[in-house]
Amino acid sequence: MSISRTAKTVAVLAAGAALVATSGCGGSSGSGSGSKTTVTWSTWGNPEELARFKAFEKDFGKRHPDINLKLQAVPSYSDYHAKLLTQLSSKTAPDVFYIGDDFAGKFVSAGVLAPLNDKMAAPDSKAKPEDFFDGLYGGAKKDGQIYGIPNDANPEVLWYDKQTLKDAGITDDPAALNAQGKWTMATFLEMNRKLKAADKAGSVFYNWYGSTYSMINGFGGKVYDGGKFVGNTDPKSREALKTLADGYQDKTFLVADLLPEGNGSDVQFIKHKVGFAAGGRWMIDTVKKGQQDNYDIVPFPSQTGVLMPQTVGTSFLAMNKDTKKAQAAWTFMSEFVSKDGQLLRLKGGGNAVPSVKGADSVVMEGYPAHAQTFIDTRDGGFANYPEEAGVPALTADINEHLLKLWTGKIGFDQAMNELGSLVSAKLH
Repeated sequence: MSISRTAKTVAVLAAGAALVATSGCGGSSGSGSGSKTTVTWSTWGNPEELARFKAFEKDFGKRHPDINLKLQAVPSYSDYHAKLLTQLSSKTAPDVFYIGDDFAGKFVSAGVLAPLNDKMAAPDSKAKPEDFFDGLYGGAKKDGQIYGIPNDANPEVLWYDKQTLKDAGITDDPAALNAQGKWTMATFLEMNRKLKAADKAGSVFYNWYGSTYSMINGFGGKVYDGGKFVGNTDPKSREALKTLADGYQDKTFLVADLLPEGNGSDVQFIKHKVGFAAGGRWMIDTVKKGQQDNYDIVPFPSQTGVLMPQTVGTSFLAMNKDTKKAQAAWTFMSEFVSKDGQLLRLKGGGNAVPSVKGADSVVMEGYPAHAQTFIDTRDGGFANYPEEAGVPALTADINEHLLKLWTGKIGFDQAMNELGSLVSAKLH
Protein backbone atom coordinates (compact mmCIF):
# COMPACT_ATOMS: atom_id res chain seq x y z
CA MET A 1 0.00 0.00 0.00
CA SER A 2 1.17 3.49 -0.58
CA ILE A 3 0.55 6.31 1.77
CA SER A 4 -2.98 6.11 0.57
CA ARG A 5 -4.57 8.06 3.37
CA THR A 6 -1.75 10.36 4.30
CA ALA A 7 -3.40 12.71 6.80
CA LYS A 8 -5.84 10.13 8.07
CA THR A 9 -5.81 7.84 11.03
CA VAL A 10 -6.19 4.39 9.52
CA ALA A 11 -7.82 2.02 11.99
CA VAL A 12 -6.66 -1.57 12.06
CA LEU A 13 -9.66 -3.35 13.50
CA ALA A 14 -9.92 -6.81 14.97
CA ALA A 15 -9.31 -8.39 11.59
CA GLY A 16 -5.99 -6.59 11.38
CA ALA A 17 -5.01 -7.71 14.85
CA ALA A 18 -5.89 -11.27 13.98
CA LEU A 19 -3.73 -11.04 10.89
CA VAL A 20 -0.72 -9.90 12.89
CA ALA A 21 -1.12 -12.88 15.17
CA THR A 22 -0.98 -15.31 12.25
CA SER A 23 1.41 -13.61 9.83
CA GLY A 24 4.61 -15.06 11.28
CA CYS A 25 5.59 -18.55 12.20
CA GLY A 26 6.40 -17.97 15.84
CA GLY A 27 9.66 -16.97 17.41
CA SER A 28 11.12 -13.58 18.11
CA SER A 29 12.92 -11.32 15.71
CA GLY A 30 15.82 -13.72 15.78
CA SER A 31 16.07 -17.02 13.97
CA GLY A 32 13.07 -19.31 14.09
CA SER A 33 13.05 -23.07 14.48
CA GLY A 34 15.56 -25.13 12.55
CA SER A 35 17.51 -23.20 9.94
CA LYS A 36 14.84 -20.61 9.30
CA THR A 37 15.52 -16.89 9.60
CA THR A 38 12.72 -14.69 10.83
CA VAL A 39 12.51 -11.29 9.17
CA THR A 40 10.26 -8.86 11.02
CA TRP A 41 8.64 -6.05 9.13
CA SER A 42 6.22 -3.32 10.03
CA THR A 43 3.53 -1.16 8.47
CA TRP A 44 0.15 0.43 9.08
CA GLY A 45 -3.03 -0.36 7.18
CA ASN A 46 -6.68 -1.33 7.25
CA PRO A 47 -7.80 -4.97 7.27
CA GLU A 48 -8.25 -5.12 3.48
CA GLU A 49 -4.74 -3.83 2.92
CA LEU A 50 -3.23 -6.18 5.46
CA ALA A 51 -5.00 -9.15 3.86
CA ARG A 52 -3.10 -8.43 0.65
CA PHE A 53 0.17 -8.61 2.58
CA LYS A 54 -0.89 -11.99 3.92
CA ALA A 55 -1.31 -13.23 0.34
CA PHE A 56 2.19 -11.99 -0.51
CA GLU A 57 3.68 -13.66 2.57
CA LYS A 58 2.12 -16.98 1.60
CA ASP A 59 3.50 -16.74 -1.93
CA PHE A 60 6.92 -15.68 -0.65
CA GLY A 61 7.04 -18.61 1.78
CA LYS A 62 6.61 -21.11 -1.04
CA ARG A 63 9.70 -19.76 -2.77
CA HIS A 64 11.75 -19.12 0.37
CA PRO A 65 11.00 -21.84 2.95
CA ASP A 66 14.12 -20.80 4.86
CA ILE A 67 12.67 -17.33 5.67
CA ASN A 68 9.81 -16.57 8.04
CA LEU A 69 8.06 -13.23 7.67
CA LYS A 70 6.61 -11.69 10.82
CA LEU A 71 4.40 -8.64 10.34
CA GLN A 72 4.09 -6.05 13.07
CA ALA A 73 1.09 -3.87 12.20
CA VAL A 74 0.50 -0.63 14.11
CA PRO A 75 -3.09 0.55 14.69
CA SER A 76 -2.81 3.99 13.09
CA TYR A 77 -0.66 6.01 10.75
CA SER A 78 -0.50 8.85 13.27
CA ASP A 79 1.07 6.55 15.89
CA TYR A 80 3.19 4.45 13.57
CA HIS A 81 6.28 6.59 13.02
CA ALA A 82 6.69 7.69 16.64
CA LYS A 83 6.63 4.05 17.73
CA LEU A 84 9.10 3.10 15.02
CA LEU A 85 11.55 5.84 16.03
CA THR A 86 11.34 4.65 19.63
CA GLN A 87 12.07 1.09 18.50
CA LEU A 88 15.03 2.26 16.45
CA SER A 89 16.45 4.18 19.41
CA SER A 90 16.14 1.13 21.67
CA LYS A 91 17.51 -1.27 19.02
CA THR A 92 14.25 -3.24 18.97
CA ALA A 93 13.01 -2.12 15.55
CA PRO A 94 11.92 -4.48 12.76
CA ASP A 95 14.38 -5.47 10.06
CA VAL A 96 12.30 -3.87 7.31
CA PHE A 97 9.58 -1.25 7.61
CA TYR A 98 7.32 1.15 5.79
CA ILE A 99 7.90 4.91 6.00
CA GLY A 100 5.38 7.53 4.91
CA ASP A 101 6.49 10.15 2.41
CA ASP A 102 6.01 12.95 4.92
CA PHE A 103 8.39 11.24 7.38
CA ALA A 104 11.07 10.00 4.99
CA GLY A 105 13.33 13.02 5.50
CA LYS A 106 13.25 12.58 9.26
CA PHE A 107 14.38 8.96 9.07
CA VAL A 108 17.08 9.69 6.50
CA SER A 109 18.42 12.56 8.62
CA ALA A 110 18.41 10.35 11.72
CA GLY A 111 20.85 7.96 10.03
CA VAL A 112 18.83 4.85 10.90
CA LEU A 113 18.27 3.51 7.37
CA ALA A 114 20.56 1.24 5.40
CA PRO A 115 21.75 2.68 2.07
CA LEU A 116 20.38 0.59 -0.79
CA ASN A 117 22.19 1.64 -3.98
CA ASP A 118 24.65 -1.26 -3.99
CA LYS A 119 21.99 -3.86 -3.22
CA MET A 120 19.66 -2.49 -5.89
CA ALA A 121 22.41 -2.34 -8.52
CA ALA A 122 23.67 -5.90 -7.93
CA PRO A 123 23.46 -8.19 -10.99
CA ASP A 124 20.84 -10.47 -9.39
CA SER A 125 18.74 -7.64 -7.92
CA LYS A 126 15.00 -7.81 -8.54
CA ALA A 127 14.65 -4.11 -7.74
CA LYS A 128 16.97 -1.99 -9.88
CA PRO A 129 17.04 1.79 -9.28
CA GLU A 130 15.90 2.46 -12.84
CA ASP A 131 12.90 0.12 -12.46
CA PHE A 132 11.05 2.79 -10.48
CA PHE A 133 9.62 6.12 -11.59
CA ASP A 134 12.22 8.64 -10.53
CA GLY A 135 9.72 11.26 -9.37
CA LEU A 136 8.45 8.87 -6.69
CA TYR A 137 11.62 8.62 -4.58
CA GLY A 138 10.94 11.95 -2.88
CA GLY A 139 12.60 12.35 0.50
CA ALA A 140 13.83 8.74 0.51
CA LYS A 141 16.66 9.73 -1.83
CA LYS A 142 19.42 12.09 -0.69
CA ASP A 143 22.67 13.08 -2.41
CA GLY A 144 22.14 10.31 -4.94
CA GLN A 145 21.77 7.59 -2.30
CA ILE A 146 18.53 5.64 -2.04
CA TYR A 147 17.31 4.85 1.48
CA GLY A 148 13.77 3.74 0.72
CA ILE A 149 12.09 2.17 -2.30
CA PRO A 150 8.58 3.31 -3.30
CA ASN A 151 6.58 0.15 -2.65
CA ASP A 152 3.69 1.40 -4.79
CA ALA A 153 1.96 4.73 -5.36
CA ASN A 154 -1.34 6.55 -5.18
CA PRO A 155 -1.77 9.47 -7.56
CA GLU A 156 -4.17 11.99 -6.04
CA VAL A 157 -7.13 12.23 -8.43
CA LEU A 158 -10.69 13.48 -8.17
CA TRP A 159 -13.35 10.80 -7.90
CA TYR A 160 -16.77 12.13 -8.88
CA ASP A 161 -20.35 11.04 -8.33
CA LYS A 162 -22.36 11.23 -11.55
CA GLN A 163 -25.67 11.11 -9.68
CA THR A 164 -24.75 14.02 -7.41
CA LEU A 165 -23.60 16.10 -10.36
CA LYS A 166 -26.85 15.34 -12.17
CA ASP A 167 -28.88 16.30 -9.09
CA ALA A 168 -27.12 19.67 -9.14
CA GLY A 169 -28.02 20.26 -12.78
CA ILE A 170 -24.54 19.54 -14.11
CA THR A 171 -24.77 17.86 -17.51
CA ASP A 172 -21.09 17.78 -18.51
CA ASP A 173 -19.09 14.70 -17.61
CA PRO A 174 -15.67 15.64 -16.15
CA ALA A 175 -13.82 12.70 -17.74
CA ALA A 176 -15.29 13.53 -21.14
CA LEU A 177 -14.21 17.14 -20.73
CA ASN A 178 -10.73 15.98 -19.78
CA ALA A 179 -10.50 13.82 -22.91
CA GLN A 180 -11.37 16.92 -24.96
CA GLY A 181 -8.77 19.09 -23.21
CA LYS A 182 -11.55 21.15 -21.61
CA TRP A 183 -11.16 20.12 -17.96
CA THR A 184 -10.18 23.49 -16.55
CA MET A 185 -10.02 24.96 -13.07
CA ALA A 186 -12.76 27.42 -13.97
CA THR A 187 -15.06 24.57 -14.99
CA PHE A 188 -14.30 22.61 -11.83
CA LEU A 189 -15.00 25.59 -9.57
CA GLU A 190 -18.25 26.36 -11.40
CA MET A 191 -19.38 22.77 -10.81
CA ASN A 192 -18.56 23.19 -7.13
CA ARG A 193 -20.68 26.35 -7.00
CA LYS A 194 -23.62 24.52 -8.56
CA LEU A 195 -23.25 21.66 -6.09
CA LYS A 196 -23.23 24.10 -3.18
CA ALA A 197 -26.35 25.82 -4.55
CA ALA A 198 -28.06 22.42 -4.64
CA ASP A 199 -27.32 21.90 -0.93
CA LYS A 200 -24.47 19.52 -1.67
CA ALA A 201 -20.80 19.85 -0.80
CA GLY A 202 -18.69 20.49 -3.87
CA SER A 203 -15.53 18.63 -2.94
CA VAL A 204 -13.96 16.91 0.04
CA PHE A 205 -10.19 16.94 0.54
CA TYR A 206 -7.89 15.62 3.21
CA ASN A 207 -5.65 18.27 4.74
CA TRP A 208 -2.37 17.08 3.27
CA TYR A 209 0.08 18.29 0.70
CA GLY A 210 -1.47 16.10 -2.01
CA SER A 211 -4.68 18.03 -2.44
CA THR A 212 -3.26 21.42 -1.47
CA TYR A 213 -0.30 21.34 -3.84
CA SER A 214 -2.30 19.86 -6.71
CA MET A 215 -4.71 22.77 -6.37
CA ILE A 216 -1.82 25.24 -6.38
CA ASN A 217 -0.44 23.61 -9.53
CA GLY A 218 -3.91 23.70 -11.04
CA PHE A 219 -4.01 27.47 -10.63
CA GLY A 220 -0.62 27.71 -12.32
CA GLY A 221 1.15 28.54 -9.09
CA LYS A 222 4.41 27.35 -7.56
CA VAL A 223 5.22 25.97 -4.14
CA TYR A 224 9.01 26.07 -4.47
CA ASP A 225 11.14 28.01 -6.93
CA GLY A 226 14.87 27.44 -7.05
CA GLY A 227 14.76 25.75 -3.67
CA LYS A 228 12.92 28.66 -2.07
CA PHE A 229 9.39 28.38 -0.71
CA VAL A 230 7.09 30.72 -2.65
CA GLY A 231 3.72 29.16 -1.90
CA ASN A 232 2.77 32.15 0.25
CA THR A 233 4.00 34.86 -2.15
CA ASP A 234 3.42 33.61 -5.70
CA PRO A 235 0.22 35.37 -6.88
CA LYS A 236 -1.36 32.27 -8.39
CA SER A 237 -0.44 30.17 -5.38
CA ARG A 238 -2.07 32.72 -3.11
CA GLU A 239 -5.16 32.68 -5.32
CA ALA A 240 -5.36 28.89 -4.98
CA LEU A 241 -4.96 28.99 -1.20
CA LYS A 242 -7.52 31.80 -0.88
CA THR A 243 -9.97 29.80 -3.01
CA LEU A 244 -9.47 26.78 -0.77
CA ALA A 245 -9.85 28.84 2.40
CA ASP A 246 -13.04 30.52 1.19
CA GLY A 247 -14.43 27.21 0.03
CA TYR A 248 -13.72 25.46 3.30
CA GLN A 249 -15.25 28.26 5.31
CA ASP A 250 -18.51 28.42 3.34
CA LYS A 251 -18.69 24.60 3.14
CA THR A 252 -18.30 24.41 -0.62
CA PHE A 253 -15.28 22.28 0.31
CA LEU A 254 -15.07 19.94 3.27
CA VAL A 255 -12.00 19.04 5.34
CA ALA A 256 -12.25 15.27 5.52
CA ASP A 257 -10.09 15.13 8.66
CA LEU A 258 -12.69 17.12 10.61
CA LEU A 259 -15.81 15.19 9.64
CA PRO A 260 -17.54 13.27 12.44
CA GLU A 261 -17.05 9.56 12.90
CA GLY A 262 -19.85 7.69 11.20
CA ASN A 263 -20.44 10.49 8.72
CA GLY A 264 -17.00 10.88 7.20
CA SER A 265 -15.98 11.58 3.65
CA ASP A 266 -16.52 8.01 2.44
CA VAL A 267 -20.04 7.88 3.84
CA GLN A 268 -21.01 11.29 2.47
CA PHE A 269 -19.60 10.45 -0.93
CA ILE A 270 -21.51 7.21 -1.44
CA LYS A 271 -24.69 8.82 -0.04
CA HIS A 272 -24.58 11.46 -2.79
CA LYS A 273 -23.87 14.41 -0.50
CA VAL A 274 -20.57 15.38 -2.18
CA GLY A 275 -19.76 15.81 -5.84
CA PHE A 276 -15.99 15.26 -5.83
CA ALA A 277 -13.73 13.38 -3.42
CA ALA A 278 -9.96 13.58 -3.72
CA GLY A 279 -8.23 10.26 -3.25
CA GLY A 280 -6.24 7.46 -4.80
CA ARG A 281 -6.95 4.00 -6.10
CA TRP A 282 -7.73 2.86 -2.56
CA MET A 283 -11.15 4.49 -3.00
CA ILE A 284 -12.25 1.58 -5.18
CA ASP A 285 -13.20 -0.22 -1.98
CA THR A 286 -15.26 2.80 -0.92
CA VAL A 287 -17.23 3.38 -4.10
CA LYS A 288 -18.01 -0.30 -4.53
CA LYS A 289 -20.13 0.02 -1.39
CA GLY A 290 -22.44 2.17 -3.48
CA GLN A 291 -23.41 1.89 -7.15
CA GLN A 292 -19.91 1.50 -8.52
CA ASP A 293 -20.76 2.39 -12.13
CA ASN A 294 -21.93 5.76 -10.84
CA TYR A 295 -18.32 6.79 -10.08
CA ASP A 296 -15.35 7.72 -12.22
CA ILE A 297 -12.11 9.67 -11.93
CA VAL A 298 -10.54 12.75 -13.44
CA PRO A 299 -7.24 14.56 -12.77
CA PHE A 300 -7.08 17.77 -10.80
CA PRO A 301 -7.86 20.47 -13.38
CA SER A 302 -5.48 23.06 -14.76
CA GLN A 303 -6.05 26.55 -16.06
CA THR A 304 -5.68 25.42 -19.65
CA GLY A 305 -7.11 21.90 -19.59
CA VAL A 306 -3.67 20.35 -20.14
CA LEU A 307 -2.58 17.75 -17.58
CA MET A 308 -0.16 19.34 -15.11
CA PRO A 309 2.15 17.68 -12.55
CA GLN A 310 0.11 16.28 -9.71
CA THR A 311 1.02 14.89 -6.34
CA VAL A 312 1.47 11.18 -5.88
CA GLY A 313 1.12 9.73 -2.41
CA THR A 314 3.89 7.23 -1.75
CA SER A 315 5.38 5.25 1.04
CA PHE A 316 8.71 3.52 1.10
CA LEU A 317 10.08 0.19 2.16
CA ALA A 318 13.32 0.70 4.07
CA MET A 319 15.84 -1.49 5.86
CA ASN A 320 17.00 -1.06 9.44
CA LYS A 321 20.68 -0.07 9.33
CA ASP A 322 21.32 -2.27 12.37
CA THR A 323 19.58 -5.43 11.14
CA LYS A 324 21.58 -8.61 11.69
CA LYS A 325 19.72 -10.32 8.84
CA ALA A 326 20.46 -8.02 5.93
CA GLN A 327 20.61 -10.76 3.29
CA ALA A 328 17.23 -12.30 4.16
CA ALA A 329 15.73 -8.85 4.71
CA TRP A 330 16.85 -7.73 1.26
CA THR A 331 15.45 -10.90 -0.33
CA PHE A 332 12.05 -10.07 1.13
CA MET A 333 12.29 -6.36 0.47
CA SER A 334 13.40 -6.62 -3.16
CA GLU A 335 10.70 -9.15 -4.02
CA PHE A 336 8.02 -7.11 -2.26
CA VAL A 337 8.71 -4.02 -4.39
CA SER A 338 9.56 -5.88 -7.60
CA LYS A 339 7.30 -6.04 -10.64
CA ASP A 340 6.05 -9.50 -9.69
CA GLY A 341 5.55 -8.47 -6.08
CA GLN A 342 3.49 -5.44 -7.00
CA LEU A 343 1.45 -7.40 -9.53
CA LEU A 344 0.57 -9.89 -6.81
CA ARG A 345 -0.28 -7.28 -4.19
CA LEU A 346 -2.27 -4.93 -6.43
CA LYS A 347 -4.25 -7.24 -8.70
CA GLY A 348 -8.01 -7.59 -8.44
CA GLY A 349 -8.88 -3.97 -7.67
CA GLY A 350 -5.91 -3.35 -5.43
CA ASN A 351 -5.57 -0.21 -3.39
CA ALA A 352 -2.65 1.43 -5.18
CA VAL A 353 -0.84 1.95 -8.48
CA PRO A 354 2.51 0.29 -9.25
CA SER A 355 5.63 2.35 -8.62
CA VAL A 356 7.62 -0.08 -10.77
CA LYS A 357 7.68 -0.09 -14.55
CA GLY A 358 5.89 -2.81 -16.49
CA ALA A 359 3.11 -3.58 -14.01
CA ASP A 360 0.35 -1.27 -15.22
CA SER A 361 -1.90 -4.15 -16.25
CA VAL A 362 -3.20 -4.33 -12.67
CA VAL A 363 -4.59 -0.80 -13.02
CA MET A 364 -6.27 -1.43 -16.35
CA GLU A 365 -8.47 -4.27 -15.09
CA GLY A 366 -11.69 -2.51 -16.03
CA TYR A 367 -12.49 -0.18 -13.15
CA PRO A 368 -13.01 2.70 -13.01
CA ALA A 369 -13.82 3.50 -16.62
CA HIS A 370 -10.98 6.01 -16.91
CA ALA A 371 -8.37 4.06 -14.95
CA GLN A 372 -5.74 5.31 -17.39
CA THR A 373 -5.92 8.58 -15.45
CA PHE A 374 -4.11 6.88 -12.55
CA ILE A 375 -1.23 6.01 -14.85
CA ASP A 376 -1.11 9.39 -16.57
CA THR A 377 -0.98 11.27 -13.28
CA ARG A 378 1.64 8.95 -11.83
CA ASP A 379 3.91 9.22 -14.88
CA GLY A 380 4.11 13.01 -14.62
CA GLY A 381 3.61 13.27 -10.87
CA PHE A 382 5.84 13.77 -7.88
CA ALA A 383 6.13 12.51 -4.32
CA ASN A 384 6.23 15.87 -2.57
CA TYR A 385 8.91 18.42 -3.30
CA PRO A 386 12.44 17.30 -2.35
CA GLU A 387 13.07 20.64 -0.62
CA GLU A 388 10.21 19.88 1.75
CA ALA A 389 10.39 16.11 1.98
CA GLY A 390 13.99 16.31 3.16
CA VAL A 391 13.17 18.43 6.22
CA PRO A 392 11.83 16.45 9.19
CA ALA A 393 8.23 17.34 10.14
CA LEU A 394 8.02 20.32 7.77
CA THR A 395 5.05 18.95 5.82
CA ALA A 396 3.18 18.16 9.03
CA ASP A 397 3.81 21.69 10.34
CA ILE A 398 2.56 23.23 7.07
CA ASN A 399 -0.59 21.10 7.17
CA GLU A 400 -1.25 22.05 10.80
CA HIS A 401 -0.82 25.73 10.04
CA LEU A 402 -3.06 25.64 6.97
CA LEU A 403 -5.79 23.93 8.98
CA LYS A 404 -6.02 27.11 11.07
CA LEU A 405 -6.69 28.99 7.84
CA TRP A 406 -9.20 26.46 6.52
CA THR A 407 -11.20 26.68 9.76
CA GLY A 408 -11.10 30.50 9.90
CA LYS A 409 -9.02 30.70 13.09
CA ILE A 410 -6.61 33.11 11.41
CA GLY A 411 -7.03 35.55 8.52
CA PHE A 412 -5.56 34.97 5.10
CA ASP A 413 -2.80 37.60 5.16
CA GLN A 414 -1.72 36.56 8.63
CA ALA A 415 -1.72 32.92 7.55
CA MET A 416 0.48 33.66 4.54
CA ASN A 417 2.96 35.70 6.55
CA GLU A 418 3.22 33.08 9.27
CA LEU A 419 3.48 30.29 6.70
CA GLY A 420 6.46 31.99 5.08
CA SER A 421 8.18 32.43 8.43
CA LEU A 422 7.48 28.83 9.43
CA VAL A 423 8.95 27.33 6.26
CA SER A 424 11.89 29.73 6.13
CA ALA A 425 12.91 28.84 9.67
CA LYS A 426 12.86 25.13 8.86
CA LEU A 427 14.64 25.35 5.53
CA HIS A 428 17.58 27.39 6.80
